Amino acid sequence: MTNSQPPLPLPLLRPTGITFDQYAEFTPEKLELSNGYLGYGGQDQTGFQLAVLTNMGLLKAIRHTGVSLWIEALDRRLREKLERVEAEAQVTEAMLNRLNRAMEDLAAVVEYVGECD
Repeated sequence: MTNSQPPLPLPLLRPTGITFDQYAEFTPEKLELSNGYLGYGGQDQTGFQLAVLTNMGLLKAIRHTGVSLWIEALDRRLREKLERVEAEAQVTEAMLNRLNRAMEDLAAVVEYVGECD
């Protein structure tokens, strides 16, 4: 039998559970606050953070953080990915233009509906 690590929790829109194996693998044995951050001794917290988001659900998470921050995060992540895509310059430029228009449209919608529920 191998000691393989369980898959990372996968956050969905609605709250979902994690497995016991994910809990055992990704929950720090001792949760500490260090310089304003939750964690323990320099451990990689990705699994723990994903477990929390999985249990919370992304819809609830976005309600508590604000849509504008999620749009900014999405914008940054997509720009990072576009920088690494190997494609013709014209295609990359067209995709960047589409991203710019989409982000402008999203910002306009957020401004219209406001941040609060």
